[in-house]
Amino acid sequence: MELKEAFAGTLESGDIFIQIAPSKNKGVQVDLDSTVKYQFGSQIKKVITETLQGLGIEDAEIKATDKGALDCTIRARVTAAAVRATGKDVWKD
Repeated sequence: MELKEAFAGTLESGDIFIQIAPSKNKGVQVDLDSTVKYQFGSQIKKVITETLQGLGIEDAEIKATDKGALDCTIRARVTAAAVRATGKDVWKD
């Protein structure tokens, strides 16, 4: 799937800022900056990766700056960034 650089989210408390870019490498690489990385870093990366896979994106570089976002917020921000990066509207049939 063709990707361009895109982003979604904010740096407000309880949110996450997601930047997505094309990758020359196979797979999804997640660079996570979070104040709760040691407690929840693996869960945050899992939610990001699973969300992208569900959208058909298998190769991407992600920079995520987390400010305590819940899983549902992470999914929403990743989805919004992916829609902007691909031009594919996931909310239409």
